[in-house]
Amino acid sequence: MPHSIRKVIAQAAFAGAGLAMAVGVVLVASPAFAQTKFPNTQMKLVVPFGPGGVADTSSRLVMEKMGEKLGQRIIIENVPGAGGIQAARNVLGAPADGHTLALMTNGTAISVALFKQLPFDPVGQFEPISALGFFEFILFTGGDSPYKSLGDVLKTSRDKPGTLNIGTIVAGSTQHLTAELFRSSANIDIKHVPFKTTPDLLLSTMRNDVELMVEALAPIKSNLEDGKIRALAVSSPTRSKALPNVPTVAEAGVPGFDVVSWNAVYVKAGTPPEIMKILNNAMRVSLADKELSAKLLALGIDGQATSSAEINQRMKDDIAKWTAVIEKAGIEKR
Repeated sequence: MPHSIRKVIAQAAFAGAGLAMAVGVVLVASPAFAQTKFPNTQMKLVVPFGPGGVADTSSRLVMEKMGEKLGQRIIIENVPGAGGIQAARNVLGAPADGHTLALMTNGTAISVALFKQLPFDPVGQFEPISALGFFEFILFTGGDSPYKSLGDVLKTSRDKPGTLNIGTIVAGSTQHLTAELFRSSANIDIKHVPFKTTPDLLLSTMRNDVELMVEALAPIKSNLEDGKIRALAVSSPTRSKALPNVPTVAEAGVPGFDVVSWNAVYVKAGTPPEIMKILNNAMRVSLADKELSAKLLALGIDGQATSSAEINQRMKDDIAKWTAVIEKAGIEKR
C-alpha cells in the first residue's frame, strides 16, 4: 500500500478516535450537567397550617406566581400541628436540593420560646430564602362600644384597674403574647380572656363582653367594614397600608410598641447557595408583581421580599423578644 494512502487512513482513524473520545466526554458530562439545572422535578411548600387560612391562602398566591417564574409548579402541602413540628420534620426528611420548601412564621419563633425543647432548630437546621409578607395585629372594640380610641381604654384601665378585659385566641398564640406585651408596655391592669376560636372572640367583642380584642385583619375584615367592630390601633411601628387611618399603638399612647408578624420561605440547611440565590430572585420578582401585591394586601399582608440575612436576624430577634414576654407573663412552657 502506498505511503500516502496509509497516511490518509491513519489520519482518519485518529480523527475517529478523537470524535469517539469527545462523544464519550459529552456522555459522561451530561448527567452532571443535568444535575445543575434547577428546578428539575416537582416542588412543594410545606405549610404548618390547615387549608383555607390566611397563611395557606397567601402561600398559594405567592407560590403560583413563583412557579411561573421558575417554570415548575409548586404545590402546597398542609401539615398542621402544634409548634409546626411535623411540618419541619417533613422538610428535614427531604433532600437539601431546594425542591422542598418550608413556610416559617413569627409563630415559629414563639414556639422556640414556648416549648421546653422544640425538636427542631429553625436557625441551625434551616436556611431562610426570603420573607413572603408582613402583617400587624389590630386592637378592636365593639361597634357600639363607649371606647372611641385606645386612649379611652388606657384611661379607664388606669382609673379603674382590673375592670376591663382583653380577649385573644388560645394561650400561647401570637395574639395572646401581643396582648401580654401591650399590658406590660402600657403598665395597665387589664384581664386577659382566652377564646378557642376567632368567631367566639368576635361575638364576645360585639356583645361588649370584652372591651378589647387582638386579631389580624383578614378573618374579621367584613365585620369591620359593616361596623360591627371598630379598629382602635395597629400593633406595627408604622401605620398599616391596609388601614392607613388607624393609629399605631405607639401613637395612641404606648411609646415603642412594636409587633409585626411575618411569613417566610425556608429550605433545609445544606441547600447549595446557587439554588438559594435562584429561589430568592424568584421570590423578589414574584412579590414585585402589582396584581399579586394587591391580592395580598386584601388579606392584610404587605408582600415583601428580603435577603436571607434579614429574615434570619428577624427570627433570632423574635425568639429573644417572645422569650422575654413569656417569662414576664409567667406563661408555663409546654
